Amino acid sequence: MIIDLSSATIRQICSLSAALEEDAGEEMVHLEIGNPGLPAENVGVAAEIASLESGIANKYPPIQGIPELKKAGSRFIKSFLNLDIPQKAIIPTVGSMQGSFTLTLLLGQRIKGKDTMLYLNPGFPAHASQAKVLGIKREAFDIYNFRGKALEAKLEEYLSKGNISGMLYSNPNNPSWTNLTEEELEIIGRLATKYDCIVLEDLAYFGMDFRTDISHPGVPPYGATVGRYTDNFILMLSGSKIFSYAGQRIALVAMSQAVYERQYDFLREFYEMPAFGDAYIFGVLYCASSGTAHSAQYGLAAMLDAAADGSLDFISHCTEYGRRAERVKKIFSDNGFYIVYDKDGELPIADGFFFTIGYPGMSGLELQSELMKYGVSSIALNSTGSEQPGIRACVSLISDDETMERLERFLKKFQEDHKR
Repeated sequence: MIIDLSSATIRQICSLSAALEEDAGEEMVHLEIGNPGLPAENVGVAAEIASLESGIANKYPPIQGIPELKKAGSRFIKSFLNLDIPQKAIIPTVGSMQGSFTLTLLLGQRIKGKDTMLYLNPGFPAHASQAKVLGIKREAFDIYNFRGKALEAKLEEYLSKGNISGMLYSNPNNPSWTNLTEEELEIIGRLATKYDCIVLEDLAYFGMDFRTDISHPGVPPYGATVGRYTDNFILMLSGSKIFSYAGQRIALVAMSQAVYERQYDFLREFYEMPAFGDAYIFGVLYCASSGTAHSAQYGLAAMLDAAADGSLDFISHCTEYGRRAERVKKIFSDNGFYIVYDKDGELPIADGFFFTIGYPGMSGLELQSELMKYGVSSIALNSTGSEQPGIRACVSLISDDETMERLERFLKKFQEDHKR
């Protein structure tokens, strides 16, 4: 049962659209969920199978991660981000969802009085839900009107209160597909250091700002990251989208050495482990899952190593999403819609996994509800913390010409009925 469509979860919207499809006898166009629309990378699948055949299924995985994955993760990050992360600070999680959930808990505990998370919105709706479930205080603002230098004053407004322990954003952004500029990352990093805030940088769509080719390991340009501007950072690097490995629920938490080794009185008393990294692994993660599946760790390690070797061009594989986005954006714009979050600095946003759509005179909830009547399932931007009217469009499941043509037919009918 959905009480309020505007606050429904993505999975609830999927359930509703499935029921509508059954009633209508026709498939809807699904823009609401970000399932990978490409095959999983074979190198990962083969490595998983080999690991299972070796007999590891009857053994508990090490909570801190298998050595092969810790080494591969550190190497991948050096190859594509040019950051040095010690292997001990590379930690597998059951998807980035588990990473953000468990990190939010620990960040809310580390220092008395620093008990609040700050979210740069729009963002993945589940992140705010995690804080709500945990009972962690949260603050947030929509970055729409605070890009570039304007971001500094807005962050100062929140961080100067002294209660912000952690800051979370995704880059590229889910849902807007905006990418923080180097100027903005420098501002975030500098203020994180100034106010002792730890930045959680969600790199679920790493390398998918296709305007810059970072596909050559160990060669500039490297991926954008706040890690170049502060030691107060934790990266979350997921296999779900960049390797189309969502079903295996595997990701990495990668802490700077400074974050891992920093000691806190509360952690010493509560977990009997003063170092943040140790308390995270053996205090929080142990309780959350008792480790990440052996086989998934071997699969991710193989893909990370292949990418760092240059034998797996995962970025080239993902450019298919950019091609789809270009076509889908045109279908929307040809039928009276507009892009809501449309710029990074002076540049138009990249074509990629997501983008945001508005229609003149309609709120996000109105647009979401109306489009459902025409066979298009989406989520309203207000559910992502955005203050702008519109919806999120994900192109991952628009994988063939027939779906493109169905979307165009639905939107043409929508425009005929709503043209002012």
